[in-house]
This record gives sequence, structure tokens and C-alpha cells, in this order.
Amino acid sequence: MRDATPKTPGHAQQPDDTPELRALYSGFEAQHLKPLWTQLGDLMPRHPKPKAVAHVWRWADLLPLAQKSGELVPVGRGGERRAIGLANPGLGGHAYVSPTLWAAVQYLGPRETAPEHRHSQNAFRFVVEGEGVWTVVDGDPVRMSRGDLLLTPAWRFHGHHNDTDKPMAWIDGLDIPFAQHNDVGFFEFGSDKLQTYATPQFSRNERLWAHPGLRPLSGLADTVASPLGAYRWEHTDRALAEQLALEAEGCSATIEKGHAAIRYVNPTTGGDVMPTIRCEFHRLRAGTQSAPRREVGSTVFQVFEGRGAVVIEGVTHTLDIGDIFVIPSWLSWSLEAESQFDLFRFSDAPIVERLQFMRTHVDSST
Repeated sequence: MRDATPKTPGHAQQPDDTPELRALYSGFEAQHLKPLWTQLGDLMPRHPKPKAVAHVWRWADLLPLAQKSGELVPVGRGGERRAIGLANPGLGGHAYVSPTLWAAVQYLGPRETAPEHRHSQNAFRFVVEGEGVWTVVDGDPVRMSRGDLLLTPAWRFHGHHNDTDKPMAWIDGLDIPFAQHNDVGFFEFGSDKLQTYATPQFSRNERLWAHPGLRPLSGLADTVASPLGAYRWEHTDRALAEQLALEAEGCSATIEKGHAAIRYVNPTTGGDVMPTIRCEFHRLRAGTQSAPRREVGSTVFQVFEGRGAVVIEGVTHTLDIGDIFVIPSWLSWSLEAESQFDLFRFSDAPIVERLQFMRTHVDSST
């Protein structure tokens, strides 16, 4: 006889355990079937319940390991890159910083060359310190310097060359987990010898596209990924400084009081620089605290300058230059600035928004 007791909302109403029901479930198992009524809470939770966890990687720990890798691990055909992936502790040992994003510290020694290849995954590089490496994208050498965002959109041949007697490290961001989960990845080796070319101050794509508000008539077709391969620190820095200066003059120029931010955009569309990855830069005045917020999707920050903290689900993590942290979907987070606090941010927002899954909650009561 079935239990007639009223069920509270959310209570799983399951059938009685009978020999016939067990036989039914055995039939399901034999045919590789799973009934919805036994797993609704897992498949359709009331809100996102990520397996990924919030985590902070300290630059003071990462850089010495990258340097030691430079001593012990060659860079060349086969391994291709001396890149060390950040493995989220909640994702079972995979080198994924989140379910959709990959982040790594890449290290290139003096006069070293990382060989040319291309892949379906979109990639960027962000430089927190150092210079001297050129990334060559489809034959166009692009200077990498402190504070620069460098793009390698999908299926572009690219390699790296260190033109100096000093090593250099930076972070890579890619959509590897998203591509791997959805079985869309292709990879192809390029030339065994990277053409180092000249090392100009500005790449060809910058000379064509890096003029604010101006678009060449030779490139009117909109592109899925930005044709501009380098977003220079001097422009980012000036834009953030002007936002805060205008705020001080009484204009509504910042996203929150004392919190300036920019989004890197594709100059042909005004949209995101790549179809799967959004890149931003944030600056908080000393003493500023951002409002706690929750967002669908995952986001990664690296501290570029200054000291502060991130508060994730009520836990405060102090931060210094170079530190990297991940915020999984729908966890509450806010930023606190001890000094002026500069942070680079990337996320999977283009995927989430395009699929109409985006939802944001900002707690304005604090």
C-alpha cells in the first residue's frame, strides 16, 4: 500500500520497494537507462551546484615551480609548450581551472623557441611581468610585454620565441575543457622551425586595427574572433584611470563607486574578443569593496598590481601580485582593495549568454 502522507515541496516521492520494482530497475540497468525520478535533484537542481571549487593559486608558489620546470623540461616538438595547467581540486585531477576553462603558467627560457602549431581551441596570453618574448601568429610577430593581452583565436598557427637572455612567464587561458567535453577539438603541427622574423614594436594586425574608433575599409567583414592580436597595457591603464578621474569629477563613469572596469572587444563587432572567452580588467581604489554578487558560469582572476582580497562564500582570501583565483558558477564573491587593486579577469560568459543561461544577482544591501 502506498504512503498517503503529504509530501513537502522538494521531497522525492518514490514508489514502494517491491520485487517487481527491483526487477524493473534491473531491466533499466541492463539497457543502460536511468529514470529521471531517482535523480531529478542532481540533473535539475534549484540553483547551480558546481563540482568545481573556489581556489587560490599563489604566484609565489607557481613561479618557482615554473622556473624549475625550465631547468628540467625541454620545450620542443611533442610536448610543444612548457605550460603548467591549474587543476581545480573539485574536478577529479583534470587540468581544468573550471568545467569550461583552462589556465596555465607558461615559461620560456632565454633564447628558447616553442614550435608552431594550431588547434580548434581559442587561446589568449596575459603578461603579469617581464618582456622579451614574441608570439608569432600566422607569420605576424606580436610583442609580449607587461600588462598586455595577446590573442590566438582558433585554428591560427602560432609559436613563441624568446629574443633575450632572460626567461619569461605568463598565463595562458583556453576553452580546452569546453572543447574536450563537446568533442570538437582538432590539432595540427606547424613548421618544425619557427620563423622568428623581425621583432617590431607593433605587429601588422596592430598597425591595421589598433586605432580607437577607426576601422579599415579593407576589413569590413565581421569576424567571430578579434582581428586585433594585442591589447596594450598603456591603453588599458589610461582607460581605467580616466574612469576613476571622471568619477571624482562627479560623472557616473564606473560600474560601482571606486570600481573601474573595461572589457576587451572585437573591433569588427563590438562583442567579445573570442566566441567562448570574455576578457576584462578591473581597478579598485584603495579602501573600496565591491558588492557581493553571484553569476552563472565560471570566472578566473589574476592580480596584476596592488594588494587586496576576494571574499568567496563568506571566506576571505588575501591576495598579492600574480595570485590567480577561480570562482565557480553561482558562488557569492566580492573584492576588497587594500591599495589600488588591479585585476585581469576572464570567463566563459560568451558561452553562457549565447545559450541564454546567464543569470546575475548583486547584493546591494551591503
